[in-house]
Amino acid sequence: MLLKGQLVLVGGGHAHMVTLANIRRFVDKGYGVTVIGPSDYHYYSGMGPGMLGKTYAPEDIRFATGNVVEKQGGQFVPGSATHIDPKLRIVKLASGEDIVYDVLSVNAGSYVPQSLVTEDKGDIFSVKPIETLQKARSRIIELTSQKKILIAIVGGGPSSTEIAGNVWQLVKHIQSHMPVIKIFSGGPFMGRFPDKIRKSALAIMVQRNIEVHDGDYVKEIKTGTIRMESGKTHLADVIFLASGVRSSAIFRDSGIPVGPDDGMIVNKYLQCPRHPEIFGGGDCIYFQDEPLDKVGVYAVRENPILCHNLMAALEGSVLKAFDPGGPYLLVFNMGGGIGILNKRWITFSGRLAFKIKDYIDRRFMMKFQAIEQYGGKDIEGVSSENNPIFR
Repeated sequence: MLLKGQLVLVGGGHAHMVTLANIRRFVDKGYGVTVIGPSDYHYYSGMGPGMLGKTYAPEDIRFATGNVVEKQGGQFVPGSATHIDPKLRIVKLASGEDIVYDVLSVNAGSYVPQSLVTEDKGDIFSVKPIETLQKARSRIIELTSQKKILIAIVGGGPSSTEIAGNVWQLVKHIQSHMPVIKIFSGGPFMGRFPDKIRKSALAIMVQRNIEVHDGDYVKEIKTGTIRMESGKTHLADVIFLASGVRSSAIFRDSGIPVGPDDGMIVNKYLQCPRHPEIFGGGDCIYFQDEPLDKVGVYAVRENPILCHNLMAALEGSVLKAFDPGGPYLLVFNMGGGIGILNKRWITFSGRLAFKIKDYIDRRFMMKFQAIEQYGGKDIEGVSSENNPIFR
């Protein structure tokens, strides 16, 4: 059958979920769909710390991307996209393979820079990709079963806070030697958040004897050692890198216009102004009208708009504008079954906060994991109107 056009998706992340759920629609209209992903599964980062802490099993927080794509008549290509040639409309893979597109959407996510790491012989774990947290969990279980160890977390934001809390939960759960846990935040711990959030997070750390070191930045990381700008050296058995994320480098390396965080500049249609056949969502874009925080809620809110606009771009119909929406619900998983919740002027911590996050996250996962069973047909409620996480 002669295809009317070729849609290529790079990444199976949060911003592509509605499109993945509707691949059958594209195929039935005569369009080819190819999805490129580093593995057959995509892990939901919002539940990653919970997987580290054994609240969730790996299968609870992942989508079977490859299976979903193939079941609906699309093609799943395992691999890593390294370059985009917008003139020839080709995506180049690390394997050397070229994938041709008519319309392209990129949801390549973000990564934790590792420029501070000068030697890695093991036991240094980045918080992204999420799969890395599985390896970290196994290693912590192994080491703490033998002796008391020291776990260092580099970074002073939400990721480091949730990692610390869930490492604490993990070891409590397995009833092993409780490690010394140290956070090296550099600047003020949770410094970009309101005072009430910062104080709540710090109080939880103090209650659990988790040390927070600020006012001194990490200069160099080697296996087993962290060296500070002050010259002080700290030994560590396990080191987590949680010092903030940057957008995928694929756009910068391809000469596609990027913002200050290396995210592809997109207009209100989530579309590259210079190359209008290229769209994107999630952490790897820079929304030029209103730069957005790198939080999953925006990727999820982009879902229905991105799906509509990809079909519209193939068919030559009218695009829809993306509205980032108002303030979003923010809930941190602090481990031990407690959380910190914030929306607008409301902030509180405790078990209710975690239960709200757990409910929203599980509902989100169940909705999209249903695609694995039904192949994208009649998935009720896969829309922003019926899912609280979209709001």
